[in-house]
Amino acid sequence: MSKPLSGYRIIELAGIGPGPYAGMLLSDMGAEVILINRPGFAIPTVHDRGKTSITIDLRKPEGAQVLLDLVATSDALIEGLRPGVVERLGIGPDACHAVNAKLVYGRMTGWGQTGPWAKTAGHDLNYISITGALGAMGKKGEPPTPPLNLIGDYGGGTMFLVMGMLAALLQAERTGKGEVIDAAMIDGVNSMMSMFHSLAGLGQWKPEREANLLDGGMPFYRCYETSDEKFMAVGCIEPQFFAEFLRLIEVDPADFGGQMDKREHAAQHTKLEAVFKTKTRDEWAAIFDGTDACTSPVLDYIEAADHPQNRARGGLKQHGPFVHSRPAPVFGNDYAMADPVLPAINGARADITTMLGYDAAKVASLIAAKILTE
Repeated sequence: MSKPLSGYRIIELAGIGPGPYAGMLLSDMGAEVILINRPGFAIPTVHDRGKTSITIDLRKPEGAQVLLDLVATSDALIEGLRPGVVERLGIGPDACHAVNAKLVYGRMTGWGQTGPWAKTAGHDLNYISITGALGAMGKKGEPPTPPLNLIGDYGGGTMFLVMGMLAALLQAERTGKGEVIDAAMIDGVNSMMSMFHSLAGLGQWKPEREANLLDGGMPFYRCYETSDEKFMAVGCIEPQFFAEFLRLIEVDPADFGGQMDKREHAAQHTKLEAVFKTKTRDEWAAIFDGTDACTSPVLDYIEAADHPQNRARGGLKQHGPFVHSRPAPVFGNDYAMADPVLPAINGARADITTMLGYDAAKVASLIAAKILTE
């Protein structure tokens, strides 16, 4: 089955986190993704599946020229280095557009290409800390809870980079002109925070933690510990789902009090904490299975692969040392997941140099100069 991005070639400069994940998503959608590794820097991960790989020393002008030769044959490029680095290497947007005006140049950073912090170091936790997202998470009176690196790196980073690149590829097809995508994690997270700014503008959200609808402040939207020290996730916001929830835990609505009556919430929290302590997580999971009570077991990442809904979707598959997620989203009825293939380090060197028209003597000279790796 032909995939939506079949026929597109994308160059990815090796990095960590959101850039490689973007390359994986584009590869999953059918693009040919060529991973450019640095000498001595290559550890294949799940994010490298479906890609091909070549090692080039981009610190030398001859290496930059090899990359530019490849750019001339490609549709897009992904880089996640600090602002100014690719320009110093001679492979920045201007240099690339000089050889391929149609190229989509995707730039992934935390702070963005501009601003007083643009060239400073940071990680996911730092990026989400200045957006209001981190400050809204966790228990009241305790330090904010790091939400893994899903919000900054992958939500505000990868997803906005991929969205921007797909839009720019459409534009390039229509106009013949490429684009530079400045994907900053802080911009993406600020965008994702728009719902909470909207709620605040309507007087329905406060800056205090555990005081709002979706931050654990409501007894019907939080996690509860079970008798085996595991957890159930309760998310029955709508009245009909909340009524089903109370029915299944055998609590009389008249005794429980109004769902939205904040005067009752402290007592309701306490009551539900006691109720969930009466059974194990899996016992509760069986009670709520297949119902509209919006209550589900909290699984760890190992257990997740065996959940019936994940299995039915082919959601997680062990292959080699890694568990792989199925490509998402699904296009049409393509639910089959082929065995993932990770690239051999520098495994595509011969194919790529042949594609570029390099003869044996030129390849040998590049290897001798340590621009390419044997």
